[in-house]
Amino acid sequence: MKTLKYILSLCVVILALTTCSDDEKDLNFISNVEAPSDLAMLFQVTQDNSGLVTIIPTAQGAVEFDIYFGDDTPEPENFSNGQSISHTYAEGTYTVTAVAYGVTGLEATLSQELVVSFEAPSNLVVTIENDAAISKRVHITASADFAVSFDVTSDGITEETPSPVTGNIGETVFLDYLEAGTYTITVEAMGAAIETSVFTEEFEVTAIEAPLTSAPSPPARSADDVISIYSGAYTNISGVDFFPNWNQSTMYNEFDLAGDTMLHYTDINYQGIDFSATPVNASAMEFIHLDIWTADANDAKISPISTGPNETAYDLDITAQEWTSFDIPLSFFTDQNPLVDFSQIIQFKLEGAPSGGAIFVDNLYFYKAPSEPTAIDGTWRVAPEAGSLGVGPTQGATNWWSIDAPGVIERSCYFDDTYVFNAGSFSNVLGSETWLEGWQGVEADGCGAAVAPHDGSSPATYIYNEAAGTITISGSGAYLGLPKAHNGGEDGMPANDTITYLVNIVDDNTMIIDIEAGSGVWWTYSLTKI
Repeated sequence: MKTLKYILSLCVVILALTTCSDDEKDLNFISNVEAPSDLAMLFQVTQDNSGLVTIIPTAQGAVEFDIYFGDDTPEPENFSNGQSISHTYAEGTYTVTAVAYGVTGLEATLSQELVVSFEAPSNLVVTIENDAAISKRVHITASADFAVSFDVTSDGITEETPSPVTGNIGETVFLDYLEAGTYTITVEAMGAAIETSVFTEEFEVTAIEAPLTSAPSPPARSADDVISIYSGAYTNISGVDFFPNWNQSTMYNEFDLAGDTMLHYTDINYQGIDFSATPVNASAMEFIHLDIWTADANDAKISPISTGPNETAYDLDITAQEWTSFDIPLSFFTDQNPLVDFSQIIQFKLEGAPSGGAIFVDNLYFYKAPSEPTAIDGTWRVAPEAGSLGVGPTQGATNWWSIDAPGVIERSCYFDDTYVFNAGSFSNVLGSETWLEGWQGVEADGCGAAVAPHDGSSPATYIYNEAAGTITISGSGAYLGLPKAHNGGEDGMPANDTITYLVNIVDDNTMIIDIEAGSGVWWTYSLTKI
């Protein structure tokens, strides 16, 4: 009977797919469906000496569960994912088993001990610890005799944190707090008895205010290809003042992380980095690179300043609690303000957005593409073969959709598009027609004249970082594979006209490109050199 249910479920899925576009009809994903994962069970016992236990199973990819109660109940209870089941137990120790089923009938099993006692919980032991890697997160573990579960409550937690947080005895739960400080954490252990056991502690929640790891290591570069202001990877220019007096409120020190030093600016409104005594001629360079870390939701701006003074700011969109790397084309600044002269750069200015935050800065330098050709220099296209273009939930997966042989023929106008890498410059060459989709303003998907800005008309550059396995494309409308896919989504509008792809060089004539276009959406392209 259960097998019949899964066959019927698959029929519904297949029927629904027949109404989709050709791109969405590929049914290869069915053979790639995996068994449910992350199976867990939560026990909640009514505190009334009745022995009534609510069992809440959860699993990724499950459509339904069987629960074997572990007592003399002859048959399991079956119910859909998202539901729970209640069962009355006599006092005793039981092994409860949950079987999770996926849409194709693949299954996962978990067995867990349940102790039902009408004695009050005793010997409650609670451990509370700050998370070593996540700021303002606290882990709580509770154990007790005659207890099944525990609830944790506290003041000061985020809106996203449930109250109470519930866990099985012996397991660990966590609370996320809005701010660091001292808070009252209450743990209540519960069994089948009316009486519970309560533990309370005043606990100091800490924030991670500095990076725990170093910024990404810059790639090896020829001395002719880089001008370093501050980096341990290159030879820095001399005569730089990282804390000139510009009447700023900013405070400064050099932070040392296990021997790796970085600039640390706190209470930042604006901050100069001055080398006006020896101006830098960066006119032969192509990019400014820097890495920034911040503890909170602070952004910043950076402005190169040339003699005059003339300057233009670039908005730095920083991700809290991790290093954010920026590679900014010099053309961005000169496009905004042609008076910025990169042959006479005398200063940088950093600004807090908003003022008052703290940032760590490392690897500030000018650079250009390598003087020698890289492994990707040349002309490439997406391989005109089945499976060369696809999308799935993880890197390299194409189980949601991949191009098939008829699709290659239908999209011949796409498979003759080329991507040209030439010593740091990049261009999309699309010919008279390329493949267009509805988001570009056309009535139906099909071949047609390229639509701006994704028409190859704007100059673009690329950075190939062999050590990191990335290609970064910068320029209005420039892309690899599909114009819609970028690091933030699938709307063809990447932040700062810049997209970073993961690259695997298979051989001299083949490379695999991957990009996560939003959370859990991975596009994969197989490119071949022509």
